[in-house]
Amino acid sequence: MDTDYSSSKPKRPTKWPSWPQWKQVFKVLTGKEKILFSVLLVLFLSSLIFVLSSLYLNNTIVVADKGGSFAEGVVGYPRFINPLYSDISDVDKDIAQILFSGLMKYDNNGDLVPELAQGYKILEGGKAFEVTLKENLSWQDGDALTANDVLFTIETIQNPDYKSPLRASWVGVTVKKVSESVLRFELRESSVVFLENLTLKILPSHVWSKIEPEQFPLSIYNLNPIGSGPYKLQDIKQNRSGYITAITMVENEYYAGEKPKIKKFTFKFYNSEEELIKAAKRNEIQGFSLMHPDNFKLFNKSNLTTHTFPLSRYFAIFLNTEDTDILFDKEIRQALNYGTDRESIIQKALGQYAKPVISPVMPNFFELADPEIKYEFNLDKAKELLDKAGFIETQKDCAETDNKDGNCQEIIREKTIKRDTISQFKSDLKLGSRGAEVRELQRCLAIEPAGGSDVYPEGKVTGSFDKATENAVIKFQEKYAKDILEPGGFKEGTGMVSKNTREELNELCDLSTQNKIPLKITLTTVDYSTLTKIAGLLKEQWAKLGIELTIEVFDIQTIEKDIIKNRNYKALLFGEVLSATPDPLPFWHSLQKKDPGSNLSLYENKTADKILEEIRQSFDKQERARNLEALQNTILKDAPAIFLYSQDYPYLTANNIKGIEEMLLTDPSKRFSNVTSWYIATKRTWKNDETQ
Repeated sequence: MDTDYSSSKPKRPTKWPSWPQWKQVFKVLTGKEKILFSVLLVLFLSSLIFVLSSLYLNNTIVVADKGGSFAEGVVGYPRFINPLYSDISDVDKDIAQILFSGLMKYDNNGDLVPELAQGYKILEGGKAFEVTLKENLSWQDGDALTANDVLFTIETIQNPDYKSPLRASWVGVTVKKVSESVLRFELRESSVVFLENLTLKILPSHVWSKIEPEQFPLSIYNLNPIGSGPYKLQDIKQNRSGYITAITMVENEYYAGEKPKIKKFTFKFYNSEEELIKAAKRNEIQGFSLMHPDNFKLFNKSNLTTHTFPLSRYFAIFLNTEDTDILFDKEIRQALNYGTDRESIIQKALGQYAKPVISPVMPNFFELADPEIKYEFNLDKAKELLDKAGFIETQKDCAETDNKDGNCQEIIREKTIKRDTISQFKSDLKLGSRGAEVRELQRCLAIEPAGGSDVYPEGKVTGSFDKATENAVIKFQEKYAKDILEPGGFKEGTGMVSKNTREELNELCDLSTQNKIPLKITLTTVDYSTLTKIAGLLKEQWAKLGIELTIEVFDIQTIEKDIIKNRNYKALLFGEVLSATPDPLPFWHSLQKKDPGSNLSLYENKTADKILEEIRQSFDKQERARNLEALQNTILKDAPAIFLYSQDYPYLTANNIKGIEEMLLTDPSKRFSNVTSWYIATKRTWKNDETQ
């Protein structure tokens, strides 16, 4: 019998086990094997999920998506959602920023970039600018937006009949239409800052061109605007009293730039900050700011994000350098600077969102070197300068209310003036007269009881009988009409100093050769709680120097129309705004001393004038920086103002609002410059898709 000892290989299965076969596996496994198999299976699946998730997460990123709604809370009500008038109201400016667009706008870095413009050219060394519009621009109603609309907007602003507060920014600018898409702007002088004018929001000429100037403020389009911004008006809600309580906007599909990601944007309006705070606590609004620093403490910041925008705005005390009695003296102005404790003012009146300002050009904001002169708080230095200026420290009894025990005394300062003077007024004086009598007449009219600020606010003692002196004499005559005018049968002042006027002047005026002038200063400011609190702190600080400070408070309309326009103040606590490309010329050039100029200190310095002109005309950044640094040193040496502080703009939003970039603002409404980048909804996308 033959035996075959050769081995043969087992046959391999011809196919993968079927699902019914796999289901039999657990029948042949022991209990321990079943547990082990289950554990291994779970680990395998978990690992697979982890690997796939990691692969997905590593190769995708979270990006903004369209969706969501946002409600902004503001105090006040809209009136003119119209670029010609919106600068009057913060509420109107906020809304116009979103509904309208300009040739240029600010990006996330605070730099100027085209919006309606495709591009621009700077010609003739900055005396001309040529702007080309983007193609196929449209208004939200579908009508074409062309160079005619830009031309109409600017010419309307320049027309005094429309009374636009923007007119001063466009004086001396000629606009020419080159074609339907090209405009040419011609200036009298080169200006590196002119491009900022082109952020002006444009009006639709097809809506407004048929409306007469007197009807502009009354038009329904002021509250039913047609714009070209990222959003368009959808709905307006009013309460029973007729006040607008909310304005809702949605995406403008015709917008020339990036479309907004937040689908619905609503402004809600409140009568007071207290009402706004209540609405914020009820989560009715997702974005808001507060005027009073102490109110920020009322919020639990866990569900809010605070965005801190620096503002190119500072507050200062502008000293009337033409005040012939006190503030004309540079040593006194320097003493006031040394005697002002900025840090204490910020701590007591302003809180964490304020910073001290030491220069008119805010070097920290614009990357400039610090000034050579720094007025750090130094009472001894201040007193030394006041002594040098002739105002000697003495003491007087306190007022009766503060001097109950009879032992209270306070420090005052007085200056003894010796001068060659007349014994009395003897000559007839009129327009064109000159000499010592005119000089004493002007001095007399500038102080009480003869006149003061009501009669002769200019207060200039020149020895020349000019028109301002004539007007002061008329006011003086009418003030004492019973003794001056009525005996002669006059009903109005004549402006001539003759017998009756001379007698009244001789009775009221102190013409002695020696006179004591007390160190008294009147500080004028706006009726706003923070500024009045600062004024009170200044009064306390300057009292330690022997300075008697009187505080005058007016509403903003009176300040702008009566006080600033006529330069009717000795010292003014007020704010000024620098442009994103700093241009201090309107605030410090000698030609800007009169309205509508903004030289509030009536400052005059030929060196400063030359530097200011070079700053405006230079397109070289390094050269401009050197000139700005030279300017701040020149101004600080003369001390025409006491620079106090700047305030950041704190803006609170719900935590789910993303894409808000903090940048330097020239105005709080500019926080909406990049509202199209804000978002709520998100999605994940492959990295390659994002980069393509």
